[in-house]
Amino acid sequence: METKKILRLLIAEDDEDDRLLITKAFQKCIPKENITCVGDGEELIQYLNKTSLAENCIFPIPDIILLDLNMPKKDGRTTLQVIKSHEEFRKIPVIIFTTSNLKEDILITYTLGASSFISKPSTFGELVKVTKEIESYWSNTVLLPT
Repeated sequence: METKKILRLLIAEDDEDDRLLITKAFQKCIPKENITCVGDGEELIQYLNKTSLAENCIFPIPDIILLDLNMPKKDGRTTLQVIKSHEEFRKIPVIIFTTSNLKEDILITYTLGASSFISKPSTFGELVKVTKEIESYWSNTVLLPT
């Protein structure tokens, strides 16, 4: 029997309260040390540029990226373009996790290569449910590149 894969998650979220709530929700199913947060798209790209496949690297390549759209410096759309145009990073699934539910945002992010588009839930209970669904799907259902 195959052991369950524990995801390495990179969260790009500029709102400190949202970042805290999202992290707490994911900690119900992912160990804290497997969750990394950055405050905007520039920080996300800087983090990815420091990653390595080397064992015990302080900046491991994430299995999935949770990306907010509306952030300062480099927004989610621009950040997604950068990720998907990079030969090494384009294989990382990117989940858009935003307050937006605009058709234009959904269309452009899928066009740019997003793997999923999820509108942020309005309660912590709903957030926990969504984070468990994300973790289960990406840990147990799909096969990710190594």
